[in-house]
Amino acid sequence: MIRVAVDALGGDRAPGEIVAGARDAASDSIQPILFGPRGLDTSGLELVETTQEIEMDEKPADAVRAKPDSSLVAACRAVAEGRADAVLSAGNTGAMLAASLLELRRLRGVYRPAIAIPLPARRGPSVLLDAGATADARPEHLLQFGHMGAVFAQEILQIPNPEVRLLSIGEEPEKGNQLTLEAHALLAAGDLNFAGNVESRELLNGAADVVVTDGFTGNVCLKLMEGTVKTLLEALRDEITTTRRGKFGGLLIRPAARELRRRLDPDTYGGAYLLGLRRLAVIAHGNSSRRAIANAIRIAARGVEHDVVGRLAQRLSERVVESARPETPTRP
Repeated sequence: MIRVAVDALGGDRAPGEIVAGARDAASDSIQPILFGPRGLDTSGLELVETTQEIEMDEKPADAVRAKPDSSLVAACRAVAEGRADAVLSAGNTGAMLAASLLELRRLRGVYRPAIAIPLPARRGPSVLLDAGATADARPEHLLQFGHMGAVFAQEILQIPNPEVRLLSIGEEPEKGNQLTLEAHALLAAGDLNFAGNVESRELLNGAADVVVTDGFTGNVCLKLMEGTVKTLLEALRDEITTTRRGKFGGLLIRPAARELRRRLDPDTYGGAYLLGLRRLAVIAHGNSSRRAIANAIRIAARGVEHDVVGRLAQRLSERVVESARPETPTRP
C-alpha cells in the first residue's frame, strides 16, 4: 500500500475537488491521507488534523516558517518522518518548494530542485524541466536537470535511452545566452544522450524525450503552451457551433476532437514531480479538478513504485557529483 499525503486545503478548488480526487484515486494499492482542519468531510479517507492554512498569495518562505501546522507543511513533514511515501499539493508552489526543502531536503550533491512537467507531444510524451523551481539557474544546474529528466523519462515514460535537448533560440550550438552556451558545453561533454539545442516551437511536436531549461524560461514556456492549447480548442468549439453546417461537421469529428482534447488536457497527468529531493513530492496545478488530483496522486504512487528518488540518487552519485563544478570554489 502506497500512502500519499495530500494537502486538502491547497488549490483554488480546495477542499471539495481535492477530497473528491483523493477518493477517486483510492484503491487497494493507493491510500491517500488528507491533511486539513477538524470536521473536514473526507468521504471515509484518513484525516490528519491541522490548524493552519497557507494562502496562495502569501510569501512562501515566511508562510512556511510561520505556519508549521499548516496542511501543506504537515503533509511534507509526514513524508519526511516516514508516515507517508509521497506528498501532493495544488497550493502555493513557492510554499511547496520551501516546505519540501525544509522537511524533505535535497539529495546529496543536488544543487537545485527542478519541476518536471510531462508534455503531450505528437510523437509521444516528453518531459520539460525546470518548469519553475529554479528561476536563476547556472550551467551545472542544467546539467543535473538533464540527468533528472533522463531518470523521469526512463522510469515514468518508459523510454529506454531518452534523448535530451537544451531549449534555446536556435538549433546551432553557438545560439543562446551565456547560460545556454555554457550549459550546452557541459551537456555535450557528459554521458547523456544529448542531441543539441531545440527551439520552443518544436515542443508540442515532440522535440525530444527530455527538454532542459532554467525555471524562469520553463515556466513562461509552459504557461504559453497551456494558454495556446486552451484558446485553440475553445476557438474550434466556437466555430463548430456557429453554423448548422459546422454543427453537422462537428458531429463527424467529435470522437477525434475528444481524443485530442484528452491528450492535450493537463489534467491527464495532473501533477509534476519536484525532483532532487530525498523524498517524493508532486505539485499540482492551482486550478486542478478532481480528475487532475486523482491522476496526480496516481503519478505520485507510480513514482514511489518505480523508486524515482532512489534511481535519481544513484545516477547523480555515479555520474554527476564528481564531474559537475562545485557550487562554490574550494579553498586550498
